Amino acid sequence: MKKILIIGGVAGGASAAARARRLSETAEIIMFERGEYVSFANCGLPYHISGEIAQRSALVLQTPESFKARFNVEVRVKHEVVAIDRAAKLVTVRRLLDGSEYQESYDTLLLSPGAAPIVPPIPGVDNPLTHSLRNIPDMDRILQTIQMNNVEHATVVGGGFIGLEMMESLHHLGIKTTLLELADQVMTPVDREMAGFAHQAIRDQGVDLRLGTALSEVSYQVQTHVASDAAGEDTAHQHIKGHLSLTLSNGELLETDLLIMAIGVRPETQLARDAGLAIGELGGIKVNAMMQTSDPAIYAVGDAVEEQDFVTGQACLVPLAGPANRQGRMAADNMFGREERYQGTQGTAICKVFDLAVGATGKNEKQLKQAGIAFEKVYVHTASHASYYPGAEVVSFKLLFDPVKGTIFGAQAVGKDGIDKRIDVMAVAQRAGMTVEQLQHLELSYAPPYGSAKDVINQAAFVASNIIKGDATPIHFDQIDNLSEDQLLLDVRNPGELQNGGLEGAVNIPVDELRDRMHELPKDKEIIIFCQVGLRGNVAYRQLVNNGYRARNLIGGYRTYKFASV
Repeated sequence: MKKILIIGGVAGGASAAARARRLSETAEIIMFERGEYVSFANCGLPYHISGEIAQRSALVLQTPESFKARFNVEVRVKHEVVAIDRAAKLVTVRRLLDGSEYQESYDTLLLSPGAAPIVPPIPGVDNPLTHSLRNIPDMDRILQTIQMNNVEHATVVGGGFIGLEMMESLHHLGIKTTLLELADQVMTPVDREMAGFAHQAIRDQGVDLRLGTALSEVSYQVQTHVASDAAGEDTAHQHIKGHLSLTLSNGELLETDLLIMAIGVRPETQLARDAGLAIGELGGIKVNAMMQTSDPAIYAVGDAVEEQDFVTGQACLVPLAGPANRQGRMAADNMFGREERYQGTQGTAICKVFDLAVGATGKNEKQLKQAGIAFEKVYVHTASHASYYPGAEVVSFKLLFDPVKGTIFGAQAVGKDGIDKRIDVMAVAQRAGMTVEQLQHLELSYAPPYGSAKDVINQAAFVASNIIKGDATPIHFDQIDNLSEDQLLLDVRNPGELQNGGLEGAVNIPVDELRDRMHELPKDKEIIIFCQVGLRGNVAYRQLVNNGYRARNLIGGYRTYKFASV
């Protein structure tokens, strides 16, 4: 009889345990979890803090009792595996309730320890009003601080998924909130110009967003309020309210009642290191495509492992629930002699930022530059469904691709409606090996309430294909501020649009007047055309080049340029 030990629950470990039982009714399966909860919806924690998920119990997906009843898996919570003896195939387990230890043998071992929040050694950060959010007890402590400390102002450090979700949750509770982010943007899976839409939405909600700003020091003070009891006598310490004074990297001071540290996570690898398992260059547990560590009898999955990037084939750290679930299932298959191979991580992700959705899949521009990969990019801003049907919202979409072969490198989208389905389509297209040329032919569902006859993705593919074929010569928002004397800016929007902003020094000839006024433009200069989103700019571009002008069109138009600096 095969004996499987699983260290850590939640996404990877719990998925592996359930899959292993479905494959074998006779295997002995024991899962160890040092916390109190073995299977919970950690992605839902911020939404219970906000009250949007009303019932705390809804976050608990499985209990030790339900796991035992449904899968005959023995779950031991508040049990921490502290050592692995690979030669003897034994683990040492510590009962956290009394500190006693015992050993358990295994035939196959699965590591799913996850990743821990990074809390840098900032002076004063270790105090009762500073929290991170990883599990249900963390969530409970945050809620308790909000209730007991009468929080009026909160500060969130970090503009990633957890930071953004906590920012919105606190705002939802009516708490004034400051968001500090060291980088020049929030949500690093998308590029700076796409993050600009989120920056605008955050500030529009009254959140104090401070980019390029770090936390340097924390000062904790306790304020004791003296209240009178029923007999009229003063009773000290009846209500104690804490307070934090934050010193920021720019020297400013910020007063706050609650501090959430959400600057990222680090793989939990100490147990693997102590056992002599190979650790990758990025600091995660090294595994092969079958999710085996350097010891074939030990598998590892989830946020603690280095996985293979789908685009580059290089090692990467991507702490997402989707990959962890799939890896857990595959590892269980391979424990029983199958040869399932993990086929790379795209990093497909989406985040709610108030009424906006921000999504991405594949590589972003920053990553492609770091990897030295040549790429081209296009932007389209078009309606989420037929613009004449009520409720249509703008989808701002970015596509990254190989300028010669048309290989899809990545996609990003921001908007209020239809973002998830566009990113999901792109994730499928990329994994299927489709090219930009093939994207043109995607036949996506259309009816006025749901889409358009030419979907956002089709339109992006048309623009990209035009560039590859030489039917369009692009210029991008980050090149506009460095034009030479041999270039002339041409704004082809209608005069009424100019009051909403424009580019300094541009000549305005509306596209519908261009044929009759083309003679006003010099032929000895390159004409840099722009409109609001790039569509009319392309019409003007074709007119000009067909008449012997040298021209380039601003891809994504003024809208992309504008939000790149928000």
